[in-house]
Amino acid sequence: MAQCEQILTPDAPVHTSAGPVDTPVDAVVSRMRALDAALPARDGVAVFNRVYLAVTEAVDRRIDAGRFPDARAAITLDVCFAERYLTAVDATREERSTPACWRPLLRYRRHPGVRPLQFALAGINAHIGHDLALAVVDACRSLDCEPADLEDEFDRVGDLLVSLEERIREDLMPGPDLLQIADPLTHLLGSWSLERARDATWSTARALWALRRLPDLTEEFTERLDAAVGFAGRMLLTPLPD
Repeated sequence: MAQCEQILTPDAPVHTSAGPVDTPVDAVVSRMRALDAALPARDGVAVFNRVYLAVTEAVDRRIDAGRFPDARAAITLDVCFAERYLTAVDATREERSTPACWRPLLRYRRHPGVRPLQFALAGINAHIGHDLALAVVDACRSLDCEPADLEDEFDRVGDLLVSLEERIREDLMPGPDLLQIADPLTHLLGSWSLERARDATWSTARALWALRRLPDLTEEFTERLDAAVGFAGRMLLTPLPD
C-alpha cells in the first residue's frame, strides 16, 4: 500500500527509551479516536473501532516504553495493518468499493438483530484473516526484509489481540452466565478462534510473499482469501433473537 511505502526512512530516528514517542502510530490512534467520537456507540464499526483502538494504544505504549526490540519494524507493521482498516472505512464513506472481508460489517453495522460482540468479532475476523497477511507483505516491501524478520513483531501484536479477545467476550457477551450455554450466540461464536485465525494468517503472509513475483497468481490468491474471510464474517453477523 502507498501509505506504508515510506512510513520510516532508513535513517529516521526511532527512540525506544521509556517516555512518549512521536511515531506514525500516534497518527493512526488519532484517526481511530476521531472515528470513535463521530460514530454512534451502537454502530457496528464503532464497536470494532473501540476494540481496535485499545489494541493500537497498547502497541503505542509498548513502543514508547521500548518493549519492541525492533521499533522500526513494529511501527511499520502496525501502521500498514491499521491503514487497511482505515482505508476500508474511508472507502465506504466515499461510496467506493471495499474489500469483501469488510462488506458484512459495513452493511450490517446498524442491524438491530446483531449483537455488539458479533460486530467486534466480525471486524477482528476481517482484520486478522485478511488485512494482517497483506500488511506483513506491505511491511516487508517497505523495510526490504523477509517475513521471518517480522515474526517477533507479528507475534507480539497477535498476543495483544488474543489477550483482549477473552476480555471482549466477557464485556460484550450477554449474561447471566447460567443462560449463556443456551444462547445461540454462544454456539455461533464457538466456531471461531482468533488464535487459529492468527496462525493461519502467518502462513498466508508467507505464501503471499513467496508468490510476489507471480502477479496473476497473487491476485487470484488474494481475491479468494478476501472472499473466504468475507463469508466467515457474514456468518458471524447472523441476526439472533434477543
